[in-house]
Amino acid sequence: MKTTLLALLALFCITFVASAADVTGKWTGEITTGRGPQPFNLELKQAGNTVTGAITGGRGGDQMIDEGKIDGDTITFSTSRPGRDGGAPAVTKYTGKVNGTSIDFTRDNGRGPVMFTVKKQ
Repeated sequence: MKTTLLALLALFCITFVASAADVTGKWTGEITTGRGPQPFNLELKQAGNTVTGAITGGRGGDQMIDEGKIDGDTITFSTSRPGRDGGAPAVTKYTGKVNGTSIDFTRDNGRGPVMFTVKKQ
């Protein structure tokens, strides 16, 4: 009985890990800003539930992602930029739903959410 229970628990753990989406790779899309549509590029690397990487090619250069994680098909991370004149950093939060080869994101930088989609390259 104990062996059967351990085997079932192991199978459950493997199934849970296997069900997490894999977001490793390059993703591209477009986000609408006050300046109109702008390219949005991500380079992501996933290790277990941890996601690292950067938003690349923006006007201000690459932005490293912080606190990146994936839970099932939901990815979350944030970015930060130095504040103006030494003020508090500007933090932007991202939440996305992975759909195979695309991610539907919501970005919130404190001025209201913006939704956009990126596709895997």
